[in-house]
Amino acid sequence: MQTARDVLTPDALAMLQSIAKAGSFAAAARTMGVVPSALTYRVRQIEDALDVLLFDRSSRQAKMTEAGAELLREGNRLLGEIDAVANRVKRVATGWESQFTIAVDTIISKTTMMELCEAFYALSPPTQIRLRDETLSGTLEALTSGQADLAIGTGPDASNVAGLQSKVLGSTQFVFAVAPHHPLAQIAEPLSDEQIQRYRAVAVADSVQRGAGLTFGIFSGQEVFTVATMRDKLEAHVRGLGVGHLPIGMAHRYIESGVLVHKQTERPRRLITVHYAWHKAKVQAQGRAMQWWLTQLESATTRTALLENHTGF
Repeated sequence: MQTARDVLTPDALAMLQSIAKAGSFAAAARTMGVVPSALTYRVRQIEDALDVLLFDRSSRQAKMTEAGAELLREGNRLLGEIDAVANRVKRVATGWESQFTIAVDTIISKTTMMELCEAFYALSPPTQIRLRDETLSGTLEALTSGQADLAIGTGPDASNVAGLQSKVLGSTQFVFAVAPHHPLAQIAEPLSDEQIQRYRAVAVADSVQRGAGLTFGIFSGQEVFTVATMRDKLEAHVRGLGVGHLPIGMAHRYIESGVLVHKQTERPRRLITVHYAWHKAKVQAQGRAMQWWLTQLESATTRTALLENHTGF
């Protein structure tokens, strides 16, 4: 006996569509250029395999049962998906990657990333974009481990990895900022290491899977509140849950509005150079999604927005 997989072929589903549209087996047979008995036989095969009745045979009209109507609805959906897959395969054959994964460090503006994704999807490409939130050395690791095609927000060490190519995204300054109600907000500047060490620091966890990961600005013996992303760290500062350094592009509007207080410290300001990196390949071997993203990153305006266009948490 045939199974459901044997009989529920795209051709069989299209036949059921034709019968339902024509209203009778005879009319559908004329449209399809076959004899009515051939359609009846094929419908019987489907009914036997499913062990259901698809058509009410008490009248001359091809009136579907509830089970038949459900099969027709699902059949229409499946046929639509088959058409979509066929179109997708054709487009992929033109050079588009089927999936493109971007590791995005949490120092990068989510708003700008979403704007870029919006522009990408406006092209109606067959490529599925996947964004990975990463932090510190985890951003580069996602690329080197093959879990990402492009990494945005890596350190300068990316240029030293065999098989990778990197370019400078830009530089961002980190400033020491605290909530107005935090005790350090009232202490005269510049703040010493000893004064800062007395209070809880907010740190972003390195998303690297192997090794201990990186930490910055934490003093020995200092209490630490660890969060997952730079946006979480910003919110923790605003709530007075701890202190530490924040990217100026993320913190400046909160400082200007008085939600955060910028404090000078005895240590000089940190200036970090941020890169983006990808796997080396000949230009003709690069997929069209990679080419599109690298083209966008050539824009100085886009690079600046990725570091500075932070709209909150």
